Amino acid sequence: QVQLVESGGGLVQPGGSLRLSCAASRSIFTIQTMGWYRQGPGKQRELVSTMSSGDRTNYADSVKGRFTISRDNAKNTVYLQMNSLKPEDTAVYYCNAVFLERDYWGQGTQVTVSS
Repeated sequence: QVQLVESGGGLVQPGGSLRLSCAASRSIFTIQTMGWYRQGPGKQRELVSTMSSGDRTNYADSVKGRFTISRDNAKNTVYLQMNSLKPEDTAVYYCNAVFLERDYWGQGTQVTVSS
């Protein structure tokens, strides 16, 4: 099993930046894929970005060039650096891990982009 704990959400003005963190309960070397999803008000959960164990990354078109996924293997932590934030980025952001073909989710962290 994998437990995931997110942190780093908050309120930010348009154009601002935030960095989300997701700490895993096991070595992320053993996890097939880690990533971030989000669910905005009245919307379905959508993919934001993923990173495979081989460091292959994937981004939603809406965040390309603004968001960057990275990881610190020593800390078993995955990050999402979010720059040039827009009001439409407002959502609950969830960390996801695929381990032994099963999906695991964090509890979510709220990101609100508003002036």
